[in-house]
Amino acid sequence: MTSAGSRRRVAVIGGGIAGLAAARTLAHGGVEVVVFESSTTVGGKLRTSPFHGHAAVDEGPDAFLARLPWATTLAREVGLGDTLVSPESGTASVWWGRMHDIPSGLLLGMPTDVMALARSRLISWPGKARAALEPFLPRTSIAHDSLGRYVRARFGDQVHERLVDPLVGSIYAADTDRFSLAAVPQIADLAGRSRSVLVAGRSMPSPAPSAGPVFYAPAGGLGALAEAVADDARSHGATFRTGCTVTAIEATGSGWHVEHHSGVATGDTAGDTGSGDSASGGTAFDAVILATPAAATAALVARSAPDAATLLADVETADVVMVTLAVPRSSWPERLRGRSGYLVPKPQQRLVTACSFGSQKWAHWASDDHEILRVSLGRDGLPVLGHDDETLLAAAVDEVGRHLGIDLQPSATRLTRWAGAFPQYRPQHAARVAAVEEVLPDGLVVCGASHHGIGIPACVNSAQRAAAATLARLAAVEE
Repeated sequence: MTSAGSRRRVAVIGGGIAGLAAARTLAHGGVEVVVFESSTTVGGKLRTSPFHGHAAVDEGPDAFLARLPWATTLAREVGLGDTLVSPESGTASVWWGRMHDIPSGLLLGMPTDVMALARSRLISWPGKARAALEPFLPRTSIAHDSLGRYVRARFGDQVHERLVDPLVGSIYAADTDRFSLAAVPQIADLAGRSRSVLVAGRSMPSPAPSAGPVFYAPAGGLGALAEAVADDARSHGATFRTGCTVTAIEATGSGWHVEHHSGVATGDTAGDTGSGDSASGGTAFDAVILATPAAATAALVARSAPDAATLLADVETADVVMVTLAVPRSSWPERLRGRSGYLVPKPQQRLVTACSFGSQKWAHWASDDHEILRVSLGRDGLPVLGHDDETLLAAAVDEVGRHLGIDLQPSATRLTRWAGAFPQYRPQHAARVAAVEEVLPDGLVVCGASHHGIGIPACVNSAQRAAAATLARLAAVEE
């Protein structure tokens, strides 16, 4: 397919952060890269836009974990190192009839300090007594790979429902009773190496004072990260076809034929159709990286990899809605200052699952006349997209006002719908991903949130590994 002396060509399907990171790695590796993205812009869920006088307020995630190196390193490599900021320290709460401070000594909601748990009024005395039995219980099997089942067995229902499920659920929009334990590495590691969580907690080292921030984000929002990665990939020759839908991927014997229609090509390398509008048709590639949601990937590989498509089609997702509110500062109670936000456990939920006090969390969002709140609605098992915008906005305002005990009268609102935003890692998810990768034909690789982790660092790592494996394969073919 590729003539002697010509550069190898790789297609990246999907222009979210995983696709962008894969394209950048490939472009730096010297191959010709074409990124296909059905939206008119790249970045996927990393979307930042102006809001109520602020130039950049995120509509999706607003930070990434700093302790995992991949996103931080990538941000620095594309020139955003000097712009990275961290959240202000603040107290987070759980709303259970009223606000309760989240106890100290937790590992994603799992108690590691029984005395800190005993001081909390979030857990009842019977719930505390049940949790205190944990060091005396025999080792709990983790073969079932259910996070909720493991936590309930170790600590009882209250710790699970009021601490672990809200904290983990806020990250994954998950119902942790139906979520893979192995997909939460911090808890899975503890469960795998220790009989008792509380006993192991006594020997866990405290974070060093110089350990650094827990989270980072560019001051210009996470959309700035997506743009910088795309710009870096373009500067090394990558082409981006935005507004271009890929409809099928077919094996050609010597490579892969990518069927697509519409789209605008941008970049230093115009690809096979030149810059400007590209006609419907197909393009030949030596390899394809699929950085698309599992359902989209399943449809694309249905003919070329039917067994993988069947497995991918079964990956479920959760929809969420993000409502951004500007609330007059004059109506903001003093008792809420210095707080970062709160979580709502499932038994207490209507539509709102969490609320972040954005302008108290991020110093560069602070204002003299208003507070910015980011309200999350929906999760696995709590559908929200069937409601119209008016209903969702009313739910955000009314429920948050009830939780905070104030009459919210927002001066500005913004609503962002995220359909299928969170893949749900059911128990044995890792085995499913391994099975998909085992049956994919040579030259097709998957990466991104549907497979190897939802967070930005995990997506970057997944993408970079997929790109590195593709470069290695192409180099081996040439030898």
